Amino acid sequence: MPMIRNKMPASWRAKWIDPELPHDKDARQPASVLRRRFSAETTENAVLYITAHGLYEARLNGQRVGDFVLAPGTGDYAKRLTVQAYDVSGLLRKGDNELIVTLGDGWYRGSVGIDGLRNYYGDDIALLCQLELGGEPLICSDDRWEASQNGPTRENDLQQGERYDARLEGMSGWHGVSVRDFGTANLAPTESVPVLEQERFPGRIFTAPNGETLIDFGQNLAGYTELRLTARAGQTITLRHGETLDENGNFTQANFDPGDRNKNGIPQKLEYVCKEGLNVWKPRFTIFGFRYAKIETDIDLTDAAFTAVAVYSQMAQTGFFACGNADVNRLFLNSLWSMRSNFCDIPTDCPTRERAGWTGDAGVFAPTAVYLADCYPVLRKWLGECRLAQKEDGLVQNIAPVNNSGSMISNMLQGSAGWGDACVLVPWALYEAYGDRTILEENYDMMCRWITFTEKRASKTRLQNLGNPYKKYLVDEGFHFGEWCQPDIDNGAAMKKAMMLGMPEVATAYYFRSASLLSQIAEILGKPADARRFAEIAENAKKAYRYTCTKNGEIRSDRQCEYVRPIAFGLLDGDEVQKAADALNDLVVNKGYHLNTGFLSTPDLCRVLADNGHADTAYRLLLQTDCPGWLYAVRKGATTIWETWDGVRADGTVHDSLNHYSYGAITGWLFGGVCGIRLQAGKLTIKPQPGRELGYAKAEWRSPVGTIRSAWEYKEDKLIFDFTLPVPARIELPNGKVIEASSGEVHDEILL
Repeated sequence: MPMIRNKMPASWRAKWIDPELPHDKDARQPASVLRRRFSAETTENAVLYITAHGLYEARLNGQRVGDFVLAPGTGDYAKRLTVQAYDVSGLLRKGDNELIVTLGDGWYRGSVGIDGLRNYYGDDIALLCQLELGGEPLICSDDRWEASQNGPTRENDLQQGERYDARLEGMSGWHGVSVRDFGTANLAPTESVPVLEQERFPGRIFTAPNGETLIDFGQNLAGYTELRLTARAGQTITLRHGETLDENGNFTQANFDPGDRNKNGIPQKLEYVCKEGLNVWKPRFTIFGFRYAKIETDIDLTDAAFTAVAVYSQMAQTGFFACGNADVNRLFLNSLWSMRSNFCDIPTDCPTRERAGWTGDAGVFAPTAVYLADCYPVLRKWLGECRLAQKEDGLVQNIAPVNNSGSMISNMLQGSAGWGDACVLVPWALYEAYGDRTILEENYDMMCRWITFTEKRASKTRLQNLGNPYKKYLVDEGFHFGEWCQPDIDNGAAMKKAMMLGMPEVATAYYFRSASLLSQIAEILGKPADARRFAEIAENAKKAYRYTCTKNGEIRSDRQCEYVRPIAFGLLDGDEVQKAADALNDLVVNKGYHLNTGFLSTPDLCRVLADNGHADTAYRLLLQTDCPGWLYAVRKGATTIWETWDGVRADGTVHDSLNHYSYGAITGWLFGGVCGIRLQAGKLTIKPQPGRELGYAKAEWRSPVGTIRSAWEYKEDKLIFDFTLPVPARIELPNGKVIEASSGEVHDEILL
């Protein structure tokens, strides 16, 4: 039965119940199993409302309720804890019934963030549920429930893994529960979509050079392993999960080792104690990032089977791309899989080391994400978390929901330009794709407060910039991550420099960009006074930027990002744009068609080049197989996007996450540039930028206005175009021909 969205009880008669007996709060506990036996006279219109401190899995008469994995999902539980509603009419019986709920630690008290913090929201686990018939409560969580900690799940943690003893599935040791007064003020209906089990990948067992037994599932993903094997009671199997093999072809987790920040590490470990005979099992309260698993066991694995189960939010794939270059096709799939791996209830940076809702990552990827999958509900939920995490002064925190200790260092790093600006950039990307102004209305206050915060930050000026006549609009104070992960710059050194000197180029550019967009948003929402105010801020921020960061509109830098950003954001005027694009092109060519951009400007690099007469260079960048370049990772066997350009070095050594979607934003250019599909709040333009290097390209976007297709192919002396339009569109062909087309099929050819 599917989950019912946006539904809550008219009133709560249920009580929060704690299933645990007194115990050491610092020691990991078994999953708690709760049960309630009851009788029903009818089964019609039965709805179960349920949530928990921790994670829950409910079964009614032995059948699982819903398919939401890791329910109730993540969030700032102190401010907002979602309730799920399920129609259980088909599971309820006339007469005797039994409802069993198993609770795990989850985000509530399990390990979270790079520091592996525990008991972040509390040291309890608890259940709140209410089963209604026709709107009237039949049973509620109260002191009539029983609980046990003697079940098979002996330990569970999102990062650490699970320990399961199948010999204990019979259950014993039932005792009473405690009613707790946690209140219901923070409860809210579920507006987003559930996290589900999705694709399954059978594993291939092989022996590593060092003699260890490993499994290759063929795809890096976020999820867990299901095992199927025959064993004797008491035999044990341990699986440790990792993303890659080391330089010697052996299992490793070194690339996502958090070091001293998380002394428990991130073992991503499953321990399973077998029952006699056939064992089929998968965990319920953990999730890993992995392609490989290492097996430790004395069990005969001759007939054993291991399957990787991908787990991510319910979001249908909407973007499809193919071309004449197999590596580019793999790059597209890598971007899609990194998105899937990191859209587990909210967008996160990686499924291993941090699993954090970094704003910067979402901000740069959102325009691409809307092509790839129906991600509106996931991003909308996450924006709600950004609102909850926003400080009173308007600062937008770098991570939402917050999952750090709030240390002095952590607080110093908050409010980074490009990161905080995601509160404007993500709603705007959703609005352009979906045309729904609701997303702008919901986040308008957050956006305004962020601009006000930046305005106050800009009111202070460093000594070296006091001569700028527009210094009140120059943002040279505060810490900023800047480009982040540029291929030839040390991140640590860049952070120190940012703290000492500020980053006026990055921060002022984003001040301009967000104020400009917010002026447009205010117009859309019918707020003309606000629109004028933000337009004035943008105009002056542009002047401040040009005074400090250019020489009368001329850029002098060896960093590609310092050309991409002002071109993409509109900080240059007239022929300054072409001059800057030409200079950018020269930089790329002189680097042997390699990029040196980081997180913030890489998504716009190829677009800026192609839109300004350098499509040939954009294609050579796209097809670069050396490092740094998108296809370097593909040639190294990557099945997801890496956090850094050289995640697997030339010598095979590995470092950092191998499943970060940020650099996968190039996929947005495959749709919006290569195939030219551009949708702006219902207004469709098709402006393809073909390249002989690909031979052909075709994109399909099952967009909010209908299915859009754009395809081109070089064939002998012709360049052939075919388009499918669900709505009227303006088509601009490379030869300058413009077609104002109604909906339907359009075919055209250019003689070469």
